Amino acid sequence: MKHTYIIGEIGQNHNGSVDIAKLIVDLARRPIVEESFGFKIAPIDAVKLTKRDLNEELSTTQMNRIYDSPNSFGRTYGEHRAYLELSDEEHFEVYKYAKEKGLDFVETLCAKGCLSLLKLFTPDYLKVASRDLTNIPLLSALAETKIPIILSTGMAGKKELDEALDTITRYHSNISILHCVSQYPTEPDNLNLRTITYLKKNYGQYRIGFSDHTIGISAPAIAIAMGAEIIEKHITIDRHMKGTDQAGSLGPDGIYRMVRDIRITEHWLGEEDIYIDKSVLSAKVKLERSIATLHDMNKGDIIHEEDLHMLSPGDGYKWDQLHEIVGKQLKRSIPANEIVYPKDIE
Repeated sequence: MKHTYIIGEIGQNHNGSVDIAKLIVDLARRPIVEESFGFKIAPIDAVKLTKRDLNEELSTTQMNRIYDSPNSFGRTYGEHRAYLELSDEEHFEVYKYAKEKGLDFVETLCAKGCLSLLKLFTPDYLKVASRDLTNIPLLSALAETKIPIILSTGMAGKKELDEALDTITRYHSNISILHCVSQYPTEPDNLNLRTITYLKKNYGQYRIGFSDHTIGISAPAIAIAMGAEIIEKHITIDRHMKGTDQAGSLGPDGIYRMVRDIRITEHWLGEEDIYIDKSVLSAKVKLERSIATLHDMNKGDIIHEEDLHMLSPGDGYKWDQLHEIVGKQLKRSIPANEIVYPKDIE
């Protein structure tokens, strides 16, 4: 049975607070129980933070524009972004906390200046945001670290993806590609999950996954059935908190149900084969049909096809064994609507 690598994306749902980030880490590691079958369910595998360098983020005009929004943490967009940024040292604190909880740590670095935090710690993966697939200088700098890289395709076509891969593979090929649609939330008609099978066929040398921006928890389980090996989803402690990503994230109950459904889907997939599973043998005996008498028959009677029909249980002769019965003589009398067994015929 395969294990899907689940990334809980904190992003900037911490609202500039290390304490809130740690609470989301705790939530990601909360035990999950499957009550009906008693499965031991593995929780989320990793959490992810995002690091920006505001000197390499937006034009001066955009940074200085008035940001009049219910989700604003500052008068201008630049002040808003600055409020939400954790320092390198704070990222390191959350990294250590996640590691103590047994989680991997993924870091999205949005600029070359953000690589300064790698002096403090080494994430398990570096994530490239969808918008940066065409940022070749950043891709080169990230790839040069030799840390495994995860790419999201949310704003990329084949050309952009191929150019990004060409850049990274000059340094290493430990790359994962996530199908993604950079629409928040993603409308159902725009999701196009069949991109996953396209990526599996055409980029099968890399690990393929899905970064989900839909509302709800169904898409990740379907993505796994289509071959996704990684799932990324925004998570938060409260979807009603201030912040642009909170409402589109999963809260505690949503996280619980998504991870449960992903892990159960792993069990569902099974093998690419048709066979009678041992778990259905009792139902097969109980419910399948066997050859039975259509009317009362006496000892010594010769059995003809018109004497027979099919009834449950399924522990007798099947219709494809009719030739083993027709023309044979009964060793005992059998009432109507009873199964004919080997012991009953000469």
